[in-house]
Amino acid sequence: MIEEQKTQPTEKFLAYREKLNQREAVGKRGDSLNVEYEKSLIAKSCFVELNGILHHYHDSGPGSTGETVLLVHGWDCWWMWWHHIIRFLNERGIRTIAYDLKGHGWSDNDPHNDYSIDSFAENLEALVDKLELENFHIAAFSFGPFIALHYAKQHPEKMLSMVFFNFGYLENNRFVEKVAPATLNFTFNNLLRKITWWLPAYIFARLVLSRNAVLFHDVQIGFESLALCAPEAIEQSTSQITSMEVTESIVGFVEALQVPVLFAAGDGDSIMTPENTKKLAGYCRKGIFVNVPACGHLITLELPETAGGLIFEHIKHCVPENASF
Repeated sequence: MIEEQKTQPTEKFLAYREKLNQREAVGKRGDSLNVEYEKSLIAKSCFVELNGILHHYHDSGPGSTGETVLLVHGWDCWWMWWHHIIRFLNERGIRTIAYDLKGHGWSDNDPHNDYSIDSFAENLEALVDKLELENFHIAAFSFGPFIALHYAKQHPEKMLSMVFFNFGYLENNRFVEKVAPATLNFTFNNLLRKITWWLPAYIFARLVLSRNAVLFHDVQIGFESLALCAPEAIEQSTSQITSMEVTESIVGFVEALQVPVLFAAGDGDSIMTPENTKKLAGYCRKGIFVNVPACGHLITLELPETAGGLIFEHIKHCVPENASF
């Protein structure tokens, strides 16, 4: 029996499962199918210790016989943001591994409060090693590409391709570096995290992040992200992604990539505009830019069929012709 099958789940996972049991007992009309669906997802949940911290990951699809896509979620998100894409790819013979970053979702918080990009990348490396992955693909969203790029720099030989959603090159300056972290941290840690009703958070997302209405169940999934994410992770991530050092290093990471990389931008994304994404794709040796019409910053929940299709088609063009799907 492999190690991850013997590892006990985290307290966050057990608490969430108990909430599902309580919802099931209530039997509220319209919610029972969502509970049943989430319980079917939980059946594929696994836990593994990475660099001393217990992590959750969801492993589904045809097993090791098909192509494998490792899914890296964004800042203040969790693995469930990929649930539509997981189903889409699994139905087409693709194995998916979606994990929670430490301090996010059902993974434990870091007792040392180290939520640096480097430490996230080290944990990604440990996960790949534990699962003995070779010749796989990565799809990452928003903050996820920062982590994927750091990993790729150290292990370019293991990947076949990459897909980056809503990620690009942002011009930075000392004023932004100083002001942006406090603004973002206040918005997410001091305002949104303290909201106990989903509607205000949804209104914020609809006005700022999304250009499409999403299913109510997906609203609930997005809202859960806030409660499951460690405040320190939010605070440190905001400081990193707005720092001059990090933003100026992105181009070098992208230029070093040897594999085909699809850069997908939402045409209505006000956070990471298509212009930002197209500019970064231009630095990539094998970069491909796609502009997705009528889409904001939350493509995995706004337009999951589109996101899944982009990943699938990209994979098909990056594997040997005799590979089966």
